[in-house]
Amino acid sequence: MSLKLSIAAITLLFTSLAFSQTIVSSKPAHTGNAKKVLIIASNVTDMGDPEKHEARNDLWEYAPPYHVFVSHGYEVDFASPLGGAVPFMRDPLGISSYTIKYEGFLSKANNSLAPKQVNPSDYSAVFIGGGYGNVFDVASNKSLLGIIAKIYESGGVIGSVGHGAGAFANAMLSNGQPLVKGKRIAGFPNSTEKEKDWAKQGSLLPFLVEERLKEKGAITVNKDNIPDKHDVIIDDRIVSTMFLPSAALVAKEMLIVFEKSGEPKKSK
Repeated sequence: MSLKLSIAAITLLFTSLAFSQTIVSSKPAHTGNAKKVLIIASNVTDMGDPEKHEARNDLWEYAPPYHVFVSHGYEVDFASPLGGAVPFMRDPLGISSYTIKYEGFLSKANNSLAPKQVNPSDYSAVFIGGGYGNVFDVASNKSLLGIIAKIYESGGVIGSVGHGAGAFANAMLSNGQPLVKGKRIAGFPNSTEKEKDWAKQGSLLPFLVEERLKEKGAITVNKDNIPDKHDVIIDDRIVSTMFLPSAALVAKEMLIVFEKSGEPKKSK
């Protein structure tokens, strides 16, 4: 995946935050007092092929949500399959540069918790950004998947961008059902994956995000069935979007879902 910045990409990053479609949960938000968010990221740097196609975590999908969380008074921890430093792609830009310089982003990301160090009851929400790394290690890490499920079942909120949805597609609830079953979720779409050479049209990946979500019973949302490809989808405390321009908006919507009181409205 190219690390070069373009005027179009920069413009898209900041202008498309205005678009949001919300489908509100039928269950109440977390009732505890925790104000901590767990951000889960990958330890993988490449796809394991001879050409070493880049995997990593997308800085533009992690730094803006981190800024939203900390600027609203939430404490944030990073977690990863191995713990320690997690690798990023892309150069810092705008809010990414700000949060690195002033809000301790890299200090947290370079000292991510290993799964055994995470107490799920400490967190009111979990966020997983994109970049290809997550589908290689987080998606198959039973400990992290269990943590995600426990946070969700305690009333917590899950947020994801792009390939991040593939990271929790395999999570199972305590009743033996997939966490994503019956939920409307926007992940990185098959059509875009197959158009791009970033992962050789998806052939280097262990699975395609949209396909895995469907296999687990999710109702996938893609460019063909929503008004705008940067829409944010909210269903049963799962907040998701397909592409990076809406990463910050996912975080904002997560906090709205978590913090609102009373019985949420049911959308049509």
